[in-house]
Amino acid sequence: MPVEGFTWICGVDESGRGPLAGPVFAACVVLNPDYKIEGLADSKTLSEDKRNSLTLAIKTYSVAWAIASASVREIDRLNILQASLLAMKRAVERLSFIPDRILVDGNHRPRLKFPVSTIVRGDSLIPEISAASIIAKTARDAEMVALHKRFPHYGFDRHKGYSTEQHIAALRVHGASVVHRRSFAPVRDVMPNGKV
Repeated sequence: MPVEGFTWICGVDESGRGPLAGPVFAACVVLNPDYKIEGLADSKTLSEDKRNSLTLAIKTYSVAWAIASASVREIDRLNILQASLLAMKRAVERLSFIPDRILVDGNHRPRLKFPVSTIVRGDSLIPEISAASIIAKTARDAEMVALHKRFPHYGFDRHKGYSTEQHIAALRVHGASVVHRRSFAPVRDVMPNGKV
């Protein structure tokens, strides 16, 4: 296991690379080795209720956790990968101490001054990354529900900005809002003359 020999392991993951709207979120978690949280898994495999209950446990019993995001404007300026890495960097830098090792889901690493290892499918293999994926997902979902109140005709509360038939249909009728990612083709396609 890549965590052997380290005391404080920080798991990092993002949520929201694929949607057409809204910021991308990232979270990092340092679990408490003396308190095992049962049920940690890749957030995509868990029900909303399960994610919400685990989020409460993670925030209550972890040694440390932090959440950050990168805006739609940053996504369009940097590209979604670089914006995701920026959100990860911001999350880790919000921790109150420096962990011994940063473990990041996937194969791209954020620019940090600390030792970083990437782990493909880490969100299903490493509890700290699973925990990060869960709280990043719940934070982003909450943001999309809040955005639904400002832009109710897109249905953000249901699809969370992902490219569903309902979302595409709403884009065709209403055009893109200020929280849509204009660098994404389905959004760009509904812009006048393809302008972003």
